[in-house]
Amino acid sequence: MNKKDIAEIKKNFSDDSTLLSLSSVTQAYIDAERNVHCKERKGYAVLSEEETEVVFEMLKKVMSGTIGKNIFEYAFPKASYEDGGAQNMLYAALNDKDDSSGRVDAVIDRIRENLQYDAAYCILIAHCEYSIMKKNKNDDIEDSSDNIYRFLIAAVSPMNTNTDGLYYNADENRITKKSNTDLIVSRAPTDGFMYPVYSDRAPDVNHVMYYSKNAKKPNISFVEDVLDCEFAMTAESEKETFRKLVENVVGEDLSYTVVTGVNEIIKDVIAQNKDEPEPVRIDNSRLRTILSDAGVNDDKLGGLSAAFETALGDKNGSFTASNLVDSKTVVQTSEITINIGNDAAERVRTGVIQGKKCLIIDLEDPNLKINGFDTTVNSAE
Repeated sequence: MNKKDIAEIKKNFSDDSTLLSLSSVTQAYIDAERNVHCKERKGYAVLSEEETEVVFEMLKKVMSGTIGKNIFEYAFPKASYEDGGAQNMLYAALNDKDDSSGRVDAVIDRIRENLQYDAAYCILIAHCEYSIMKKNKNDDIEDSSDNIYRFLIAAVSPMNTNTDGLYYNADENRITKKSNTDLIVSRAPTDGFMYPVYSDRAPDVNHVMYYSKNAKKPNISFVEDVLDCEFAMTAESEKETFRKLVENVVGEDLSYTVVTGVNEIIKDVIAQNKDEPEPVRIDNSRLRTILSDAGVNDDKLGGLSAAFETALGDKNGSFTASNLVDSKTVVQTSEITINIGNDAAERVRTGVIQGKKCLIIDLEDPNLKINGFDTTVNSAE
């Protein structure tokens, strides 16, 4: 799924949409010891207005975030369509809207058996249908279509009690502590998935979309043990892999100018492709151009291809560009840390003054704040 595909479904994921319908929702409450205390399936028609609002809000969050950070698309291995495989199980559940054969229950049990959360949690699984409209070359809706995208969307949300703090008890005329002992389902799921994915305006049963609330720490067990897929790098690990690759290739020539130059060039590449539906990727060829434009010489770039394949384990691999850029420049020594906004990166340089290696900052305004004090730079200092 690219960002346009996700945006199209997300835009219509509401009770007001004439194109999307939610036929049923299966809910399960599972405690921290993996015991199922409550499991029920409700047809959409019997949901109250308040329930409908919460269900749509929770499930819609599964489509929120950035591809490559919160949202990941995975291909199932071939074995996953065999009996007991995740793809086989999800496909069966997709085609069992009234759960007459217990196929949705099987998905819930698979989640329960393979995941360990620190506290009780709730699983929501909804059967949805989306009427795919025909679009013209300008991406405008042109005509109705008989094509239907049927999909499952699931959210796993923690449950917790809420302590409301102090309140005034009018009956007793005193201020006391009020605690809510009811378990409340969080409206912010920690994990979720959508199956099948919506790709090129059609369902793709061989891929699944996984959502993680925590972009820095996705649930690897959900991807590998529940969905049968091979976990990809997180945004943080992808950035760290990229850093080590550049360090290995550029070596002692890696300078402030090269680092900030690479960052700015990648930002420009992202900006130039902002209207493209797919996330911008940095492959070996594109990285070679970026490093060259940032001032890395050809001798250093001679070792890029081998280093690239070693870093990613695939000569045809690539990085997600948005995962590589920094919003600010941070210069650190063992004793000093300086945060520099990217707009001011050009006013900082390195140099040698009186035999000492220095970081030089051009100040357009001599007035400074130091520990909150208004100061100025004097020529005598």
